[in-house]
Amino acid sequence: MTRIALRWLLAAFFTAAGINHFRAPAMYLGMIPAWLPWPAALSAIAGASEILGGLGILVPRLRIAAGWGLAALLVAVFPANLHVALLGRMPGFAFSPLTLWLRLPLQAVLIAWVYVAAITPDRQPGRHEKDTVEGDSSR
Repeated sequence: MTRIALRWLLAAFFTAAGINHFRAPAMYLGMIPAWLPWPAALSAIAGASEILGGLGILVPRLRIAAGWGLAALLVAVFPANLHVALLGRMPGFAFSPLTLWLRLPLQAVLIAWVYVAAITPDRQPGRHEKDTVEGDSSR
């Protein structure tokens, strides 16, 4: 039950974040380092990926692939988070520089969340990791 709740929360989080890329594009454009080409396209791709990944983890046949996609996306957007931490400001927000640095380890937490909620296979009820023979303590 907990994994299901984590999965739905994760789906809502990524879907909302993805939609926000299209509702407030200036905020995301300001996060993209100048050395990356086509910032508007990159932001739109990230937003669409978040929406598709968020919805994809709710579809059993797509869950694991969507989870790996979200994990890869989190790694891919890390330079933008590092960029705003180095700038000491995030466009559209009044975050302190410390908050921007504390956001960096959040990427690892989000990847772990994706792994638990979407990538690790669901356990089937009644199945055990290791079958044992009754009375055999050697296994």
